[in-house]
Amino acid sequence: MQKRKINPEDDLGFGPQPVLKNQFLLNKDGSPNVKRTGLPFFNTANNYHTLITMSWTKFCLMVVGIYAVINVIFAFVYMSFGPGGLDGSSGATSSLSHFWDAFFFSAQTISTVGYGHISPHGMATNSVAALESMLGLLAFALATGLLYGRFSRPSAQIVYSKNILVAPYQETSRGLMFRLANLRRNVLVDLEIEIIFSYNEMVDGKPQRRFFPLELERKAVSILTMNWTVVHPIDAASPLSEMTHKELLDSEAAFAILLRAFDDTFSQTVHSRTAYQAKEIVWGGKFKPVFDRAPDGRIVLDLSRINEHEVVTTI
Repeated sequence: MQKRKINPEDDLGFGPQPVLKNQFLLNKDGSPNVKRTGLPFFNTANNYHTLITMSWTKFCLMVVGIYAVINVIFAFVYMSFGPGGLDGSSGATSSLSHFWDAFFFSAQTISTVGYGHISPHGMATNSVAALESMLGLLAFALATGLLYGRFSRPSAQIVYSKNILVAPYQETSRGLMFRLANLRRNVLVDLEIEIIFSYNEMVDGKPQRRFFPLELERKAVSILTMNWTVVHPIDAASPLSEMTHKELLDSEAAFAILLRAFDDTFSQTVHSRTAYQAKEIVWGGKFKPVFDRAPDGRIVLDLSRINEHEVVTTI
């Protein structure tokens, strides 16, 4: 394997730490695969970021769960004042019926709906109801702000091919290539992309991680209207020129993909990241076309075929 000059600025912040057990440096969603410890249990500095970036499923479950827990807590508080604490309740003698009356009264109070069927009685119950209604206004304002923040946060929705190919390139050469496309109907302009290739190398008997930016056939496009096949020509100047598939696997090679674009809808720069491991390389593959023609002549882009490829030769 040819020794190449190392540039410390290309290491993505990971330094010379080797990759072990086929771990990603970057996860598929572009997040660093680093486990962080030593943080305080209530890390308030990270709460807003967590709430904004968590999945919609987790966010909805969290909101519903907190809403239910708060109403359960206030229901038990109302129950502690006895059956006379709430006027208009069903008057049932069972504790379960009393709980449900208090629970739904709490739900009406926290949302300031108040159907009027059940009302608080006495200074203690009225005080708790007033406190709950104030907390409800603040909580719903906070939830509304988080919901707006999640919808309004500019982000790129880019779909990448599942595999990265070492494919025939031009007539007598090879190229490392993958495909991407925009999942949204918005317009992305001034796209720039870079690939950072890394692998483990033995230095003085110890494994170290080496990073190299790969030269691309085309590293920028003015507008992304269809799919984009990103190609790194494997020529004499490429770090991959003398590496075999087995060497890539043994050295736990990986490719970090960093994409920047300008979102015309939000008038802001957006980013997208992903990564490929050596085991995701298809050696000698070739991508199949992902577009066709409609009867009226329009181009039809089928994003479900973004990863379709075939093995054409052993190279």
